[in-house]
Amino acid sequence: MAPKVLISDKLSDAAVQIFKDRGIDVDFQPDVGKDKEKLAEIIGNYDGLAIRSATKVTEKILAAADNLKVIGRAGIGTDNIDKEAASKKGVIVMNTPFGNMITTAEHAIAMMFAVARQIPEASASTHAGKWEKSKFMGVELTSKTLGVIGAGNIGGIVCDRARGLKMKVVAYDPFLGEEKAEKMGVEKVELDELLNRADFITLHVPFTEATANILSRENLEKTKKGVRIINCARGGLVDEEALADLLKSGHVAGAAFDVFAKEPATENPLFNLPNVVCTPHLGAATSEAQENVALQVAEQMSDYLLTGAVSNALNMPSVTAEEAKVMGPWVKLAGHLGAFIGQMTDEPIKAINILYDGTVAEMNLDALNCGVVAGIMKRANPDVNMVSAPVVAREKGIQISTTNQDKSGVFDGYVKVTVVTEKRERSVAGTVFSDGKPRFIQIKGINIDAEVGAHMVYTTNEDVPGIIGALGQTMGENGVNIANFTLGRSEAKGEAIALLYVDDVVPASVIDKLQGTGLFTQVKPLAFEVA
Repeated sequence: MAPKVLISDKLSDAAVQIFKDRGIDVDFQPDVGKDKEKLAEIIGNYDGLAIRSATKVTEKILAAADNLKVIGRAGIGTDNIDKEAASKKGVIVMNTPFGNMITTAEHAIAMMFAVARQIPEASASTHAGKWEKSKFMGVELTSKTLGVIGAGNIGGIVCDRARGLKMKVVAYDPFLGEEKAEKMGVEKVELDELLNRADFITLHVPFTEATANILSRENLEKTKKGVRIINCARGGLVDEEALADLLKSGHVAGAAFDVFAKEPATENPLFNLPNVVCTPHLGAATSEAQENVALQVAEQMSDYLLTGAVSNALNMPSVTAEEAKVMGPWVKLAGHLGAFIGQMTDEPIKAINILYDGTVAEMNLDALNCGVVAGIMKRANPDVNMVSAPVVAREKGIQISTTNQDKSGVFDGYVKVTVVTEKRERSVAGTVFSDGKPRFIQIKGINIDAEVGAHMVYTTNEDVPGIIGALGQTMGENGVNIANFTLGRSEAKGEAIALLYVDDVVPASVIDKLQGTGLFTQVKPLAFEVA
């Protein structure tokens, strides 16, 4: 059955057509996003939800989204999505960070020009029939110092445009390396130095715990007298009350804001102050940008629903379509290894250690980690998936660590998973053969070669005669057909294991009979998702 996608905000016809052309059943209801009750009523019918900013994806909406796999936001900001609730529900949240980069950067530059030359006020005065030429004395941008807070995608474009205007650019960004800054032609500085030197300050960071109120009253008071401040990023980055006070005192010469702490902004401390330019969140409001982000979100959602490729996800590692093809069997293996240990471990897990050896060590390890953790968590929570599993593990206080190394054995690549509890450590390793089939290759340090089946039985025992006979006879007498049978031992007369791949679920009565023979220290039925 084809995946179903609901578009609950206005998206272009071309975006709708992309879904249709890719074979996805699309339901275009551009007004339903504003009706919370209606959205909650129908959301359970869809695999994907495509939105802009009008739709609010709350915890209540997600609680009703039983089949939802992905939410695609046509745009950058995802403040209208409860991402924590989505992650717990196992729903991927995607945005489109590149579709409106140029548009937003251009708006910031336009706002900088507007506040430098007081263009809106001069325009309003002239329209009113006044000719107040001497009133609107501006400043040039050439040779002025622009302080850019956040030199990522959009901030980087602003830096480039500002250098074209012959401005000196200083940037504060903890993630900006010296080499990258040099290539960009900007000077990397700490925040206090930027505040002290900049004639203009523009913000281009997301709203996070680290960036909230980054231009606080204290920081605003550190700025150079006569500074002009531009915010086309997110509301809440600037203390608006403090900025209003500094504008009134004359310490700040002007401000240009496209975003506000509370939106829609029908009132604000910055409104009606001289030389303050305000626009109603227009950063991405060009026809080109609106089309770009709509097309991008349709492509990204289609790729995920049809091929498993993950692009620009906020709560899941990205996996390209090419990676998805190569990594598919390895992701399955990761899940099987996790499922094996999850089913074998009854006590609380303190830590999960994952070793990647050889070719697999060069793959997208974040995605593989999610597969392992999801496999482990499924025993306790069958609804967990690669999105929600890391959240569940984090809530339980489980430490996750990874190690990758060059090829160390006969296999081109393998994965080994070890869990640590208060009582013990337990490990299992596996690889993917050339036929694309995952295999178990080691359990408890004992080498084996076992195909993974939907229904399996794992036993441990002392290496003595009669084990194979007991297993075969008991299964045969109770109508359980063995598809594959793998044995391994640590040493002669030492610990031994057996892994049976059987056609159907083994009844509990058969497990009890095997235990009753007294030959086994452990008999455990296992189940794996092999489809």
